Amino acid sequence: MTNSISCAENFTVNDHKGLDARHFETIHSKLESIDVPTQTQQYVLYDDSLEVKQPGEDKTFDEIATAMRHIAETMNDRARHAARAVHAKSHGLLKGDLKVYEQLPEPFAQGLFRRSASYPVILRLSTNPGDMLPDSISTPRGLAVKVIGVHGEQMLPGHEDEVTQDFVCVNAKAFPVPDAAGFLEQLRVLEKHATDSETLKQAVSTTARVAESVLESIGLKSATLLGFGHPQTHILGETFCSVAPLRYGNYVAKICISPASENLKALTNKHLEIGGNYSALRDAVVEFFGTNTAEWEVGVQLCTDVKKMPIEDASVEWDEKESPYVPVARITVKPQHAYSPERRVYVDEMLSFSPWHGLSAHRPLGNIMRARKKSYEASSRFRHSMNGRPAAEPKTGTEIPD
Repeated sequence: MTNSISCAENFTVNDHKGLDARHFETIHSKLESIDVPTQTQQYVLYDDSLEVKQPGEDKTFDEIATAMRHIAETMNDRARHAARAVHAKSHGLLKGDLKVYEQLPEPFAQGLFRRSASYPVILRLSTNPGDMLPDSISTPRGLAVKVIGVHGEQMLPGHEDEVTQDFVCVNAKAFPVPDAAGFLEQLRVLEKHATDSETLKQAVSTTARVAESVLESIGLKSATLLGFGHPQTHILGETFCSVAPLRYGNYVAKICISPASENLKALTNKHLEIGGNYSALRDAVVEFFGTNTAEWEVGVQLCTDVKKMPIEDASVEWDEKESPYVPVARITVKPQHAYSPERRVYVDEMLSFSPWHGLSAHRPLGNIMRARKKSYEASSRFRHSMNGRPAAEPKTGTEIPD
């Protein structure tokens, strides 16, 4: 049984006192477009039983952590410096603010977003490989967001003394494989070819881009080919999503961070000339934030049906017709030096980003997310140990270098 009403039907723009009217209208119009089921039936309620541990998954997690450690060791031996086993190369290190919208309907006012507030944030833009490749070898992109100053909330085990919430996202809406076993197979391919020459990796990337462009010309896409040869587009035009679900207070959700300001939207799918520039993406980000302010929208997609929107299979893209992403917050980044030496050391060398850094209300869910816990922790320990850098987790935004 459904009612064609909005969860926000009792709110009007005139009632709003703290939220920019155009932002409120965005939320209101988004909700008005949804055929909303009755309150008791609308969204899947969180319960521990939603997660189902797979046979042998602990062994798989150990093997993933071992493979990631081997990749990190290999790259450390070549560069005499340890980097992240995945998303090693950063392209922008940004300082901004996240503003939670006011008057969110109850299902969306959960966890970090349960009341309107502003928080300092750190954003790290990156690409997927565990080695520092030239940008001409184009690969999938990532965005990690660390929200700082989240006080008075119950944190996940191991994060109890911290005041941060991380969201780790990539520019896709589903994972390329369903579970950790599939990811391990992919990781072993990366591990095997970690020491391949840049010339060979360049050839693979170029060939994959050409093949993908042919598929796109007939209306198809290949997640596999995009993994080897992502289109050479501007990284600031990307939309980034959690791909795997997380607890959203009383509910279950995926998170998406998408361009909101017109200057970011203009960069979506915009070709970026790489040429022989090893750091073309970084240079483009630095140039942009030399003069521009940018805004991203944080959207939440709530689970409505665990069969259609599975918890344990991260390769299934949740249908936005069944449950659209609803805006809950906005990230604003003002003009700044987007890659200063001091900030690079602090963010790339000292900080770690993990979906397991955060509130119990946003506990990562599913097999892929469970696999990340052990492997991310092991990767962080190795990196900090080999580089002789202390691991840091900020308490305030003032700790972020300019």
